[in-house]
Amino acid sequence: MPSTFRNLALIAATLIVCSTVTVQGREQAETQKLTLAAAPGFSVLKAAEKQQAWMRVGLKGFHLKREGERAPINVAIVLDRSGSMQGEKIQRAREAAIGALELLSSDDIVSIIAYDSDVNVLVPATKLTDKEQVASIIRAIQPGGNTALFGGVSKGAAEVRKFMDDKHVNRIILLSDGLANVGPSSPGELGDLGASMKKENISVSTLGLGLGYNEDLMVQLAGQSGGNHQFIENAAELASIFRREFDDVLSVVAQSIDVKIDIPEGIRPVRVLGNAADINGQSVITRLSQVYSDQQKHVVVEVEIPADLAQATVDSNGSEVAKPAQLATVSVSYMNMVSQTTETLIGEVSVSFSSSDEKVKASVNNSVMADVVALVASEQNKMATDLLDRGDILGCRKSLEENALFLNANAVAYESESLKELAKSNLDQLGRLKDVTSNAAPEAKSARKIMRFLQSETDSQQSKPASNKSGTGTIAEP
Repeated sequence: MPSTFRNLALIAATLIVCSTVTVQGREQAETQKLTLAAAPGFSVLKAAEKQQAWMRVGLKGFHLKREGERAPINVAIVLDRSGSMQGEKIQRAREAAIGALELLSSDDIVSIIAYDSDVNVLVPATKLTDKEQVASIIRAIQPGGNTALFGGVSKGAAEVRKFMDDKHVNRIILLSDGLANVGPSSPGELGDLGASMKKENISVSTLGLGLGYNEDLMVQLAGQSGGNHQFIENAAELASIFRREFDDVLSVVAQSIDVKIDIPEGIRPVRVLGNAADINGQSVITRLSQVYSDQQKHVVVEVEIPADLAQATVDSNGSEVAKPAQLATVSVSYMNMVSQTTETLIGEVSVSFSSSDEKVKASVNNSVMADVVALVASEQNKMATDLLDRGDILGCRKSLEENALFLNANAVAYESESLKELAKSNLDQLGRLKDVTSNAAPEAKSARKIMRFLQSETDSQQSKPASNKSGTGTIAEP
């Protein structure tokens, strides 16, 4: 088992978050707000030892009633009409896009862009007052030519910008089945495009159809912009995937979420798992694009605590007392899409220290540890992908097998259904590589796309996590 997993045995941190909310703008009697949640790892750390510790800053979206509460959306649907989309693919894509229109209202803004070698704006950004007219334009899309993916996304962004403001949910939904071969086409270039859109509060969701598209490019574009990524093996799935994506867009309760975590001097911020973040001295700064109704999003940070700061407090009788020590202060600002106000959450992260191993072990929070395990397993899955890319099929299979064992062991330790599902997914990838001798084989291409999708889903917390029962323990080795 890689040393990364063994080093997790000393994971220890807790969040004791006391949140206050400042609302700028009009006040409402019962305004719904995000919750800045305490999600402890270990509430007690080992005294007088240098150690790595984890903290999780969690945000939970409030419940959104579908009737009249949601924010209006400003969406560009960008469809690949290159030659490879002929037949069932383009037919299913047209049907899926038209079906999605039925979920929208006349207050929503829609634009339709189609691309092959060229990029054409078929429906300029406008309020959706005539769904049938837009549907008829979509029905007329015919395939042919190459794949100007970068140009399609850029044109979609230009249409979104026409009506863009912080009161709309601004989203591009991109469908492609092939390699970008006209204009910029590297994952880095598309990732940079996504990062620039995130600064403008535009997110891009990428839908990859079949085995011919570049999953690294699509994952980078979605991940850097704060959107979702989906791998669609069969064109028949397009309608359900489109509906799922629009369900997400229609349930956004907060966006433009800026998170700042300040670490006291002497404690070293090490890394952030999953989320892209900047570590500037003692501050960890990250932005989340959106939080959906009832969704839980979190930022997981690893810190290093020196032995001289890990001191237990004793009373006059020489007995240890649980005296909190500050591990971080947290501030969050975001746009509430229901109240249309900017809100601020303030919190504090604290831990205590003890010389008792039993007290440390008993203070574990299974939910945090399950989230940490999932993100560490995602990093291991990326290592397996790299081995596959190098043609080391046996090394990739071994890495996936070890990852499944790691996940199952911790699923038992933390009674976590979500970790069991991740373990099954790793075993599914392993099964797809059975008897495969080349990474050019269709089975290998399919496995790789599933691997990249799983990594994207875990890192960005696309899915709502399954609840974890309470209990005690440390991260388990298989």
